[in-house]
Parts: sequence; structure tokens; C-alpha cells
Amino acid sequence: MAEPSPKLVRIDPLRLHIECREPMVTDATIFASEAIKLEPDAVRQLCDAASLRPAKKVLATADIHVGFGIPIGAVLGLDNAIMPAAVGYDINCGMRLLRTPFSRGDIDVDKIAASIARDIPLGEGKTNLVLDKAGIEAVINKGAAAIPALAERINHRAWEAFEADEFADDLKRIEENGCLPADMAAVPRAAIQKGSAQLGTLGGGNHFIEIQYVREVFDRSLAETFGLFENQIVVMIHSGSRRFGYEVADQYMNIAAQRPEMAERKKMLSFLTANTDAGKNYIAAMAAAANFAFTNRHVMALLVRRCFNRMFGPTPLPLVYDIAHNMAKLETHRGSRLWVHRKGATRAFGGERMAGTVFAKTGQPIITPGSMGTASFLLVGTGNSDESLCSVNHGAGRVMSRTAARGKTRKGKIIAPGLISDEQFRRSMKDIKLITSDKRRIKEEAPDAYKDIEEVIRIVTECGWARVVARMLPLAVLKG
Repeated sequence: MAEPSPKLVRIDPLRLHIECREPMVTDATIFASEAIKLEPDAVRQLCDAASLRPAKKVLATADIHVGFGIPIGAVLGLDNAIMPAAVGYDINCGMRLLRTPFSRGDIDVDKIAASIARDIPLGEGKTNLVLDKAGIEAVINKGAAAIPALAERINHRAWEAFEADEFADDLKRIEENGCLPADMAAVPRAAIQKGSAQLGTLGGGNHFIEIQYVREVFDRSLAETFGLFENQIVVMIHSGSRRFGYEVADQYMNIAAQRPEMAERKKMLSFLTANTDAGKNYIAAMAAAANFAFTNRHVMALLVRRCFNRMFGPTPLPLVYDIAHNMAKLETHRGSRLWVHRKGATRAFGGERMAGTVFAKTGQPIITPGSMGTASFLLVGTGNSDESLCSVNHGAGRVMSRTAARGKTRKGKIIAPGLISDEQFRRSMKDIKLITSDKRRIKEEAPDAYKDIEEVIRIVTECGWARVVARMLPLAVLKG
């Protein structure tokens, strides 16, 4: 007999409630309008998350879709517990936004995109900056702050764009200043072996580099604070911890599943008590992967700057912000200390929680992409998001699986046609330069495979969690 679907009760135009029923230990909330299509399996996965013994708060943003065990777009607040699958395989996948001094029409976008694609390997399994033992140890322990030490030790073209004063400002504009407390002893050997040659690589799937222009400014004061103006060229980077993070996640999911108290659970739903040796080790290894990801995005940003410098002469490309998703952090919410897991969700602190940073007056910047071919947004947290554990969606969210989008083939024969036709894909990418390492699978990332980002952003702003600063549209897309 098929498992019954959880009962969703709409409590207002933006919120759906799932009542706590056996085996759940807490209720759950989905922040979605009538226009957002919900996958029944993703809703069931959210109920699975609400069935975890340490769960105190469980919710999902409008980009919820099926993930490994826990849906993407889920936010879990766990009491003294850490759950590798609720962080995911790509630890600290995140977004970075660089601004340029150019306006639309000032530069040859196709030419600069091609230059970036030559410098930054696109796709899975690629290598770039190779780290020796001292180099990987520096990245694990210092995160993005390891860049100057790497530049002294390793010869690489990225350092042509390194400038000390610019770097000091960059660190202030990275979540956690680009470094979390880590321990190399907790990192699986496979992560070091397979990840140490992948700094400065994009990866596959939904990772991208986009050259965009600011189509619309919604808050001129905030836009000026961030150095943004209408028609301005900006560069957005979406990537994570590569194979390094995958190996950390996989090993600790297995460790969690093997613990006697997890005997009834699957690998994808197992957790560790945070104050045990195993829990502390995962937290330290997760931090190491996060530091790798911060450094990876920074190396790519340096390579982007190098391309602009070589084409236009010395050109400042200041960092607006670098924000993480796929992370777990110990935070206080309404008096409770919880391990807040954001899987495909982004932190959205207001100014008060950003005290001591350069964003204390603005609130935390939030970089939210749509899909290739559609808009991306820059927002700021308002501080009014306690109900979501200070979290918002990390993107638009899929409406169909990758297989459904591209279809199935076997030995060159079509078994099931894709839901997205070649013509539909071409129309959705009209007037956008596309560079991809895998033309055969690129339809997996078609704009029509994703939810409407405009509706998703509307939900966030009407919930009062964030304010929109600017809306950007793509001119060139680089995909793995």
C-alpha cells in the first residue's frame, strides 16, 4: 500500500501547515503560495525530518524539492544533534557577486565569457590549482584567508589579480569572513586526495558563472551602498566544496548510520549527537569543507578579475558578498540553542545579528539566483525572519527532475522523451551566450525545469524576511 500523503492545511496565502502526527515529533511549515507546485515526495521527506527525535523546528521555503533524504529547501533546528544529510553532499555550496565599473554595451560579453571559460574549468572531475600538504592544511585551517600563503607557495595565474588591500576588503564581505573553526584530523583521507587539485573549478549540475546586468534597482539607497546601479555589469559565481565536501559528507553519513541508536534509520536520515566525538568530528570536517568552498570561490573570483584586467587593463571588481547554503550552524533562536541546518537555504540575518560586520546597518546581503535564462536577485535580511530560523530560499527550486527534463536514452535510442524540447530550450535561452562543457545534458538546467523565481522572491518579501535591492538578468552563462 502506498504511503498516504501528509495533510497540508493552508493557514494563509503564504503558509502551509503540517500537523504533528505519529511518527513526527514536531509540526512543519512550508512557505509557499498557491502558484508553487509541491512534489508529494518532497513533502513526505519534510515529514521525515520532522520525525527526528532532536527536531525542534522544521520548515521549508518555496524552492522545496526532492533531495537525498531531506528535501532541498529545508531548514531544520535540531537540539544537540548534527545531521550530515541535512547539510548535503556539496557542503557550503554558495553564491558570490562581483560588481564591475562597466554598463551594458560597454564590453564584449561573449569575448570575456570565453576568456573566463578558458581560465576556469567547467564540469565535473576537473582540476586547476593543485595543493601540496601544507597548502591543503592552510585552506582547511584558514579558509579564504589562506590565499596569500598559497600565492607565496604555489605558482598560478590566479595570483596575477591578487591585490592585498582589495583582499582585506574581500574578507569582510564573505560570510564568517571566509573561515570556520576546522580540524584537519577530522577530514577523511579521500577528501584530501580527491579534492586537493580542485581549487578554482566550477563543477557540474546547477553550478554556474554568469555575466549579468542590473535590470532594475528597487532600493536606491541600498544599491548605492553596495555600489550597484542600473544596467551595470556584474558577475555571479555559484559553486561549492567540490569532491572535498562530497567525501566528507559521504563518510560521516556512513558513520552516523552505523551507530547502534540509528539501527532503524537509513543513511539519509541518521544523525550524530553534537557533543560526542563523532559529532564534533563531523562539525570540524564540515567546517573544513566550508573553508575549502570559500577558498574555491575566491580563486575563481581572482581568475575572473584576471580576465577583466587582461582585456581592459587594471579593472576593480569589488566583492559585494559571498554567502553560503548547505550548512549547519549553532545559533540562538527565541532563547533556544539549536543546530540550524540549511539545505538549499540561505541565512538571512538582519542588521542586529550582523553587528560587528560591514553589514550592521544594511542587514546581511542575500544572493538568490533563478535559473539560467531568468532573473537573479540581491536582497538584504530584515531581522523579521524568526519564524524561518532567519532563513530564506537559496534559489528558485526545481519543478522536474533532471531525467524528466532531458529524457532517457539507451544505446542512442530514446526511451522516454524529455519534457523540455530542443526548441523550447532554445527559446528560453534567446540572446544569452551559453558556454557549457556538456551539451548533451544541458537541458537538465533549462529555465523551464525550475520554479518561477519572481514568485519565490515575492513570497520572501511578503513574509517580511528580506528586502529586494536589485534584479539582474543574464547576458552570458557558463555551465559545467
